[in-house]
Amino acid sequence: VLEYSSFLRPSNRGEGKSESQSDVDVWDILRKAPPTEYEKIAFQYGITDLRGMLKRLKRIKKEEKKSTAFLKKLDPAYQVDKGQKIKLMVEVANPDADVKWLKNGQEIQVSGRYIFEAVGNKRILTINHCSLADDAAYECVVGDEKSFTELFVKEPPILITHPLEDQMVMVGERVEFECEVSEEGATVKWEKDGIELTREETFKYRFKKDGKKQYLIINESTKEDSGHYTVKTNGGVSVAELIVQEKKLEVYQSIADLTVKARDQAVFKCEVSDENVKGIWLKNGKEVIPDERIKISHIGRIHKLTIEDVTPEDEADYSFIPQGFAYNLSAKLQFLEVKIDFVPREEPPKIHLDCLGQSPDTIVVVAGNKLRLDVPVSGDPTPTVIWQKVNKRNDLLRNSDDSLTPSESSSDLNTDNKLLFESEGRVRVEMHEDHCVFIIEGAEKEDEGVYRVILKNPVGEDKADITVKVIDVPDPPEAPTISNIGEDYCTVQWQPPKYDGGQPVLGYILERKKKKSYRWMRLNFDLLKELTYEAKRMIEGVVYEMRIYAVNSIGMSRPSPASQPFMPIAPPSEPTHFTVEDVSDSTVSLKWRPPERIGAGGLDGYMVEYCKDGSTEWIPALPGLTERTSALIKDLVTGDKLYFRIKAVNLAGESAAATIKEPVTVQEILQRPKFWLPRHLRQTLVKKVGETINIVIPFQGKPRPKITWLKDGQTLDSKDVGIRNSSTDTILFIRKAELHHSGAYEVTLQIENMSDKVVITIQIIDKPGPPQNIKLVDVWGFNAALEWTPPQDDGNAQILGYTVQKADKKTMEWYTVFDHYRRTNCIVSDLIMGNEYFFRIFSENLCGLSETAATTKNPAHIQKTGTTYKPPCYKEHDFSEAPKFTHPLVNRSVIAGYNTTLSCAVRGIPKPKIFWFKNKMDLSGDAKYRMFSKQGVLTLEIRKPTPFDGGIYTCKAVNECGEAEIECRLDVRGNQ
Repeated sequence: VLEYSSFLRPSNRGEGKSESQSDVDVWDILRKAPPTEYEKIAFQYGITDLRGMLKRLKRIKKEEKKSTAFLKKLDPAYQVDKGQKIKLMVEVANPDADVKWLKNGQEIQVSGRYIFEAVGNKRILTINHCSLADDAAYECVVGDEKSFTELFVKEPPILITHPLEDQMVMVGERVEFECEVSEEGATVKWEKDGIELTREETFKYRFKKDGKKQYLIINESTKEDSGHYTVKTNGGVSVAELIVQEKKLEVYQSIADLTVKARDQAVFKCEVSDENVKGIWLKNGKEVIPDERIKISHIGRIHKLTIEDVTPEDEADYSFIPQGFAYNLSAKLQFLEVKIDFVPREEPPKIHLDCLGQSPDTIVVVAGNKLRLDVPVSGDPTPTVIWQKVNKRNDLLRNSDDSLTPSESSSDLNTDNKLLFESEGRVRVEMHEDHCVFIIEGAEKEDEGVYRVILKNPVGEDKADITVKVIDVPDPPEAPTISNIGEDYCTVQWQPPKYDGGQPVLGYILERKKKKSYRWMRLNFDLLKELTYEAKRMIEGVVYEMRIYAVNSIGMSRPSPASQPFMPIAPPSEPTHFTVEDVSDSTVSLKWRPPERIGAGGLDGYMVEYCKDGSTEWIPALPGLTERTSALIKDLVTGDKLYFRIKAVNLAGESAAATIKEPVTVQEILQRPKFWLPRHLRQTLVKKVGETINIVIPFQGKPRPKITWLKDGQTLDSKDVGIRNSSTDTILFIRKAELHHSGAYEVTLQIENMSDKVVITIQIIDKPGPPQNIKLVDVWGFNAALEWTPPQDDGNAQILGYTVQKADKKTMEWYTVFDHYRRTNCIVSDLIMGNEYFFRIFSENLCGLSETAATTKNPAHIQKTGTTYKPPCYKEHDFSEAPKFTHPLVNRSVIAGYNTTLSCAVRGIPKPKIFWFKNKMDLSGDAKYRMFSKQGVLTLEIRKPTPFDGGIYTCKAVNECGEAEIECRLDVRGNQ
């Protein structure tokens, strides 16, 4: 039925339409909406002047009076997109009538943007490239009649070209959300968790516009500011999340105790989680002041205290205190004094370390730091020092150039060759009188192992093993996996890193970002101990990525690769208004409405199922999903009692089921046949020749009734008239009406022995023929008498009147003398003597004027009387007059400092010349005085008078007939 109606019903819209048709009619929406929805509609559809538009809406007349000048008036309102063109069209009764087009009461002139057209009875105004200035009230004027309309110019939707970014800040920090829209100065709406942020809250939020950029600023954020912030335009929406955390600082690497020798370098280093945190260094509780020997540095998250050329005075307790946090990182610097007792001659070599024994001592160094081993030695003669590195295969490696030197048992790292001792490589050995130094610059994982130092001289040898362990941050974990995706949450899983950096992994840090964004946002401040995490507070329909960091006591690893992109989505809510529409012996017709919440996953379709009463098995009623909001379930067993349910389905799964509580019995319901005849069909339906006829008559009746159409008792010709029948209505369709389609149409409903019948009368009308037997009955003076008879063809409609026109034989330009004239005779007056006139008459009915007119065969000659007119001779009157004051100057008393005026009135022809005087002194050149003369009223303005300006003022008028003068006194009082 809907398909038939959309195909057969003629459009009732006006001729004025845009090249780019809008999907909605804003005028119609405002007309039907309650006042509480006006602001929302104005924002949604880009209405900038809502108050003015509502005033214009009130002025639109709901019912126009019947017009004699217009066959078809303008629609009450039109709308057009900005930049498009629109045509406003009327049909006038007189094809020769002149029309005027007005905009806001001012006549429109022809230009490149405004084009006037006249096509038969149609008058068209075309407006090209509509702008907001064209949003106005328009009128079409024909004689004394007017047709009004309102034109609304709709601006294009504002798009969001750069969306909002998620942000995470600490309490008290400034937050600035920024987005970019498609037009400068556009109006946007800001919301927090679905609640609009208004100007009443400007003490908390600040809104800012900069060209196409829009800003929402929160100067001092609090925990309550966390949530989802939305910016809306009439063409787009962008959402971002704000997380506000209490200030919390994590220490990734604390400072460690140091033992150094004289003239060596001591470096205290720590790493914290916030690179913006500053701090101070203390020595025995007093702040350390940097100088040439003591350096303090802060690079990113790392803070360093470096002491060059260490002296015994530098031995103390050192602390680092981050500003704003209750942390105190402490360590101790010990100064190592090397004391070598008197060595007698021929003494065997000895290594002065406390770690000699079976198990080697272990030294831990952080990767990237400098390793320095100071080994005090003694012996006479001076022993030779050999450094060896022992690996698992008992191979010894590395000369000063990092080359590998394999051997069955060992190889020397250094010999007593001094040039080799002074090597500048990353791993090197330095030899001094009382000690030797083993240095590794920027320790790496490969430097880890057991190092052996051997002393040899002719008296003997000594050796010791030192184990060096290099620890580092963990390797980055592999990309996390995402599972259990919901509306605003998901589960993130990952595996531990392959290498933990030599220290246990303390936990993990998770970050998230939008797919098209570059900003990663941290999701946790406390380290995650488990290998899974449920991320929440995401925005449905936005594509996200996740990555993970591993953290040990040394620091934080590099980030893992990003996870596969994913989108939080949820199933829709259940369908609404689920009802049974119809039941027959083998079918059940169901209908419903879409879910209230569909979500970002969209809607793939609906799944319909039924279950027999007493059973628990649900059977699919349709093969697959249906996208329609109605369904006809066929091939059911008569008498069965069935329950029905429906689910909405999308990418995320199935919704909850909407069910019918009571079982439906599959059985035909008998209903008497009855027509529901529309009101406009209860009277004669009048249509013009050539128009489309589309008659829709609803009815009721079960089982489906038999429908019969007759015209004047005869069966309809299916080639000439189309009939469409459905279970609820019947449609009569005539594509192009002709006069023979007029008549009485009878339609009958029949169910067994029950029936109903209605009769519809259709009258097809056409333009009438011209009047008959026009005669020029008499001509006298300035008058001519005419007679005629009604037309032979009245166009199947009553003749409403006649239009009488005259034309001078010389020009043959026709002018209307009478219109809507009802008699068949008339007298045409006010004709010009000596001229000859032809007359023609049009007949008129509901369809308009006749195509042709009846014209008099012979002209009417208006005879001249033969008298000549002699105009009288008059003596020219002299209007000259000497000046005379008709209103005198009046004495005045005014207050100093306030402008004052003196006024009088004068008469004289020709116009007299005016002079003003004060105490007989001419005031013409004085800038303090201004003189005016308008329609004989003379005014002297004195600007801010003082007591000195008091006196006698005289006005003198002079012309060639004489002169006159008048005076008054002006007193100026001092300002008290």
